Amino acid sequence: MEDIFISDLAQPEHGQAVLDLLNEYANGDTGSGGDLPEYTQQNLIGELRKRDNLHVILAFINDSPAGLLIAIDSFSTFSCKPLLNIHDVIVSAGFRGQGLAGRMLAKAEMLAVSRGCGKLTLEVLEGNVTAQKVYRACGFEGYALDPAMGRALFWQKVLPDSLG
Repeated sequence: MEDIFISDLAQPEHGQAVLDLLNEYANGDTGSGGDLPEYTQQNLIGELRKRDNLHVILAFINDSPAGLLIAIDSFSTFSCKPLLNIHDVIVSAGFRGQGLAGRMLAKAEMLAVSRGCGKLTLEVLEGNVTAQKVYRACGFEGYALDPAMGRALFWQKVLPDSLG
């Protein structure tokens, strides 16, 4: 039996499922090559629970954690509407190839529509061709305001742990 739902991180089994799935992802080909840092493992669930603008979707199959989607409320200035940014999509190795990512994305889309969002956004690693195929099948595409200027790129700047 499959169950895809908005998690309640006050339930310890939901929090443990999030950590287990994130650690599996971190250890995989598209992850960082090792478990989440100890600080993250000790504090992540508490930090996620503090944020009203964050949504954690879990998928369980036969009572086993199978998938995770984390999305964050944001805002589009051009459309003057809220948007939902999908930050993480993870399907556990034993459940891949069964369409689970697409069903979790559909759940996120239902959430976005219910919140009045004008669009969903996400980022994907250039080399993660499998995920790109799933996202395209679900209606996602590269973002460009003007094709002559090219597609948007997702950049980051890592900040120091302490600004003091």
